[in-house]
Amino acid sequence: MRVAFLGLGAIGRPMALRIARAGHQLTVWNRTAKRADDFARAGDIAVAPTPMDAVRDADVIVTCLSTSADVEEVLNDGVFEAITHGTTLIDCTSGDPATSRRIAARLAAWNVAFIDAPVSGGVKGAEEGTLTVMCGGEADALERVRPVIEAFGKKIVHCGPVGAGDAVKAMNQALLALTIWGTGEALVALAKLGVAPQVALEVINSSSGRSNASMNLFPERVLTRAFPRTFRLALLDKDVRIAAQIARDEKVPSPLVQLAADLCTLSHVDLGEEADHVEMVKVIERWGQAEVQ
Repeated sequence: MRVAFLGLGAIGRPMALRIARAGHQLTVWNRTAKRADDFARAGDIAVAPTPMDAVRDADVIVTCLSTSADVEEVLNDGVFEAITHGTTLIDCTSGDPATSRRIAARLAAWNVAFIDAPVSGGVKGAEEGTLTVMCGGEADALERVRPVIEAFGKKIVHCGPVGAGDAVKAMNQALLALTIWGTGEALVALAKLGVAPQVALEVINSSSGRSNASMNLFPERVLTRAFPRTFRLALLDKDVRIAAQIARDEKVPSPLVQLAADLCTLSHVDLGEEADHVEMVKVIERWGQAEVQ
């Protein structure tokens, strides 16, 4: 297939590379042109000077930007008019359902299908082609573009209509934030009682309190004090605020999700734009006056 890929960020770049290596004819565009030029050296990849040039004659368009607002802004800059009728747009941005539905409605007028397809699995998953892809949109449209998604996704789930993929991703991120924060609170409190974090995690991880945070993130990143910067707290903050807004829009009582959104924003403001999401623990440690190590 002829694929246009817009957005070569930390996770978009390895996704696009896997699409090219799967044998698809790839054209890329990125706001920073040098990043696209450097990327094209990895193989037989075309670089477009503008998004409009990238999407012309494409069978499939993949967007992977920071927010749904970024996607809408790019599309509004002449891209809607440049897309060939019958094309499918796969938006891998961790976006918000309302904007995705608005984009989908506008694309439908041009006979262009839209699939919101945010991913989970991080940069490593993108590099290895093992991402989980949460898809919203028409099932027939998803099947048409499945060969492209399979280049970077191992588990591809049709979640429902347009916006459903975004919603599932946002709620997953809210659970991630809650387990990181809750595990941090528990371990800081136990540390002040003289319980070594390693001992506490040994018990927790063989008991009902275990989670990905306790089993993987804390042993690998917190206890070692490594805190590798693999996923920015700023993006988690954005995702959890989307989850909180969904719950409010649907009139679902959600005090924990709302609190998670507030704590992510507080930590984001405190720690800055480049902090990793797991570094939220540093805020808990400062408040509790004890380190988990």
